[in-house]
Amino acid sequence: MDLVLTTCAPASRPEITQAVTRGAARLLAALGYAPLTEVCLPNGRRADLMALGRRGDIYIVEVKSSLEDFRTDGKWHEYAPYCDAFAFAVAPEFPREVLPPDPGLIVADAFGGEVLREPAVASLAGARRKALTVAFGRLAALRAVGGGSELLTP
Repeated sequence: MDLVLTTCAPASRPEITQAVTRGAARLLAALGYAPLTEVCLPNGRRADLMALGRRGDIYIVEVKSSLEDFRTDGKWHEYAPYCDAFAFAVAPEFPREVLPPDPGLIVADAFGGEVLREPAVASLAGARRKALTVAFGRLAALRAVGGGSELLTP
């Protein structure tokens, strides 16, 4: 039997997004966070990953699957009012030099990830943190029992 090697087709944008999201979620869990995917925020924006830390800190991660995805999406600034820390998560082959320097940076694949740059921390006001934490817990519980709610409404 002859062994034939072929070049694999590059992964599609949805496949890259799914892999990076999965790896970043695994990384966050390993760092002690409880992540949820696809969380709709009160301002109508959808966070790719939102995670709750052991001390109640909230971390939002925006997954970028390609340079085009980054360049056509400027909404990431609108996540700041809903988190203590914000980071981009990208695949290893993503051109990281185009990303702004302030947000954190996670490089991930389907199996895990690594924090290459820690995000700046800006603490939420107590009342907003409490409302978001309660809403996050309710959303997680609804998802656990098959509820369809995607909206985080503090």
